[in-house]
Amino acid sequence: MLRTIILGSCVSVQGLLEKKLPDGRITVRVGNTVFTGLPVRPAN
Repeated sequence: MLRTIILGSCVSVQGLLEKKLPDGRITVRVGNTVFTGLPVRPAN
């Protein structure tokens, strides 16, 4: 599943969902790189 996360105030990354962490963050994979951050909420 493709997900978008926020890494900083104006940096976001979109990649394949790897796992959900207990503190609410998620991990996504882009190629061989794994990023962890807060998920972006879907628009209403």
